[in-house]
Amino acid sequence: MSDGRLWEVFLRARNGAAHKHVGSLRAPDAAIALQFARDLYTRRGEGVSLWVAPSAAIAASDPAGQDALTAVGEGKIYRHPDFYQTPEGVERI
Repeated sequence: MSDGRLWEVFLRARNGAAHKHVGSLRAPDAAIALQFARDLYTRRGEGVSLWVAPSAAIAASDPAGQDALTAVGEGKIYRHPDFYQTPEGVERI
């Protein structure tokens, strides 16, 4: 027996931060999925925003095709500023 559709849950920890994937759950519709997500992922007051999205609606790249994703930026080191040092006291840029 199925407990509903599979939903992916995204949580924003604080204003100005990005939503991050925190897990999955099963629910029959979006409203109930959101309620379940509140119950499961914000019990201790963590987070200021929740998103739920049907897993079937998420398109993902194939991990075996990673070379195709990284080949575009080869030779363009300015797109990957790994060589910059973050100044002291700066948490995010």
